Amino acid sequence: MSEHAIELELKDQIAYIYLNRPQVFNSFNRPMALHLQKVLDGLKEDDSVRAIVLSGKGKAFCAGQDLQEIINPELNPGLNNILKEHYNPIIDRIRKINKPVIAAVNGVAAGAGANIALACDIVVASENSSFIQAFSKIGLIPDSAGTFFLPRLIGFQKASALTMLGDKVSAEEAERMGMIYKVIPQKNFETEVNNLASKVAQMPTKALALTKSLLNESLTNNLGSQLESELNAQIEASETDDFKEGVAAFVEKRKPNFKGE
Repeated sequence: MSEHAIELELKDQIAYIYLNRPQVFNSFNRPMALHLQKVLDGLKEDDSVRAIVLSGKGKAFCAGQDLQEIINPELNPGLNNILKEHYNPIIDRIRKINKPVIAAVNGVAAGAGANIALACDIVVASENSSFIQAFSKIGLIPDSAGTFFLPRLIGFQKASALTMLGDKVSAEEAERMGMIYKVIPQKNFETEVNNLASKVAQMPTKALALTKSLLNESLTNNLGSQLESELNAQIEASETDDFKEGVAAFVEKRKPNFKGE
């Protein structure tokens, strides 16, 4: 397994994960997909990490599946395995990991690459980036939870058109339609991503994890079930040290010092 297809940097309680196959626009092959899963598993258990940033090296975020792997009979794992063993586990890990994941889209995000980004908790993009549901262009359907998240982000009709037509969506248009959180000027991209990650890492980590879990549940819950889930999560949040610190800071009119506990 290539240890360089995924690059991990730990700094100030933030884990920076970089997709690192820039020569093929960070498209996924099997070693890269399995390595990303391994990295996410490790970060889930690392209490010193309070925020995760997922980005790409070079000019692209991720161009999706490396088609050279598919057309090579000696390397091709088969689409069944690619989905069951590569992309579906990645999406599952991103949604279930107990800390916020920020997608920092630094260039084109196409196919599975676009949908991996959209599965993250906060998506920011450089002004030069774009999103493409490229599947129909090669006779496939959107995978990696594209048919799940995209309609919920931008509405059924818009999602239907983008997935069928495969139109390129600029970062500005993606922000306008609610696909992503924010567009960042290219010259400030790295600095603003770092600032955002630092802000998230200094927030009450357990409360954010509970919020993430509730948002996951909201995708399938009815109102009554969601209210019950909120009740249970609120009680759990109120028992954390960060809640006590937050209340004390409010009363004392100072900035809270959350420790993620």
